Amino acid sequence: MRTLYPDIAPYAEHRLDMDTIHQIYVEESGNPQGIPVVFIHGGPGGATSPTHRCFFNPNHYRIILFDQRGCGRSAPHACLDNNTTTDLINDMEAIRTHLGIEQWLLFGGSWGSTLALAYAQVHADRVSGMILRGIFLCRQQDIHWFYQQGASAIFPDYWADFLQLIPVAEQGDLLTAYYQRLTADNEIARMAAAKAWSIWEGRCSTLHPNADIATHFGEPHVALAMARIEAHYFINGCFMRPGQLLNEAHKLQDIPITLVHGRYDVVCPIEQAFALYQKLPHAELNIIRDAGHSAFEPGITDNLIRATDRFANQRA
Repeated sequence: MRTLYPDIAPYAEHRLDMDTIHQIYVEESGNPQGIPVVFIHGGPGGATSPTHRCFFNPNHYRIILFDQRGCGRSAPHACLDNNTTTDLINDMEAIRTHLGIEQWLLFGGSWGSTLALAYAQVHADRVSGMILRGIFLCRQQDIHWFYQQGASAIFPDYWADFLQLIPVAEQGDLLTAYYQRLTADNEIARMAAAKAWSIWEGRCSTLHPNADIATHFGEPHVALAMARIEAHYFINGCFMRPGQLLNEAHKLQDIPITLVHGRYDVVCPIEQAFALYQKLPHAELNIIRDAGHSAFEPGITDNLIRATDRFANQRA
């Protein structure tokens, strides 16, 4: 079974001003003359980490990581202004142009798969391939599953903790209830909501309990960006037309695509990957029989690294 490549340090870091509000952190590692690949992190509201460089053979890839608006080392932290899917697509194009890249491989999981699909449907000519994990289509039913009814039946104990912050009278619309608290002026209430929201997601992300992931999701800096930005996107339908990613999937028919999805993914049930695969029969769909949602589950990590190695070998 394949495991992550050894840790490496970036050879270049950039801070790009995208507008009068947002500055985006971008880094490059690996081989400057290698195959350009952009790692698109999840959330929305997550961030990159040094471990994310390790899905790629550093001898073969020019590895680009960036923190999306309001996330990680980008600034301002947890900012919702000028923060939409279109803004993020435009940021990716600005990064590609700044780095002088003609085409790049898109590598993303969860929300990262969403943004990769949305970007590719606008800029298909700039995409050399796609490796996507934990497909998230951002349909209303997908959001309802995880934040209202669905996952709640599989993790009722964790769900009880998620509900605890919200009065019974407001529990019929948890997304709105949380959004109101996450955007309120009360800093204590805002942080309490952020931690409850983010920990719920972290606890559900793996097939087997992983305390390290849940702890990471509960860190205040991580939780605030994750919760605020996710709620902001979800309450606005992810700033996309209903069914957009499936309805416009035909635009991707000439792009090599690998889909990797855990059979027991509770955050983004496998139906989403299968629905996309039905629209893209030329894609390769790999269902990992003993995995949930996280990219760091052994079977998913193995499959993702095999996919990046295969793509590099095909370009050799």
